Amino acid sequence: MSELHQKLLWRYATKKMNPAKAVPQDKVERILESARLAPTSSGLQPYEIIVVTNKAMREQIKPIAWNQSQITDCSHLLVFAAWDNYTPERINAMFDMTNAQRGGTNEGWENYRQMLLSTYPPRDAHTNFEHAARQAYIGLGVALMAAAFEEVDSTPMEGFDPKALDAILNLRERGLGSVALMPLGYREEDQDWLVNLKKVRRPREQFVIDVA
Repeated sequence: MSELHQKLLWRYATKKMNPAKAVPQDKVERILESARLAPTSSGLQPYEIIVVTNKAMREQIKPIAWNQSQITDCSHLLVFAAWDNYTPERINAMFDMTNAQRGGTNEGWENYRQMLLSTYPPRDAHTNFEHAARQAYIGLGVALMAAAFEEVDSTPMEGFDPKALDAILNLRERGLGSVALMPLGYREEDQDWLVNLKKVRRPREQFVIDVA
């Protein structure tokens, strides 16, 4: 079994975190960097990650997140927030940054830019937000794997009121909408009912379809 698979077997959706044990900042930064390096459609990276360590703010968030204790017991709360829409400014900014860092451009690349500009901004904002949210979930998945590799506990969460969270964090003013939460911390084993239960997944033959 590979080291990665061992780490994925070790991880679980931690239900009770130890509020007295903080995740070292270097581990947090490696987890965030992994999410930053995650693939996204057309390389647009149409989401941002808000890292909430402020205790008072997390106390505000807890009631609108089904009072889940991880919100306040974790040491870092990651909020994955997608662009509320694709705009020409956002698309052009990513293409211009790519050109600047690569030291040039080419006709095919610029044709691709024009294709996106003619396709994404004319669509309705809801369709674009849903597309951006799916990209955020790719980053969430990579961050979960990175946390496991760092032996940091985490929990992917959709159980919260997005509109209320957006208001608390002023996300709408930044052109963002929250899509998922990911607390980082360390398990409190003697108080977590899930910690010692066997990880159950469907076997390969029920999960993978081979088309030869």
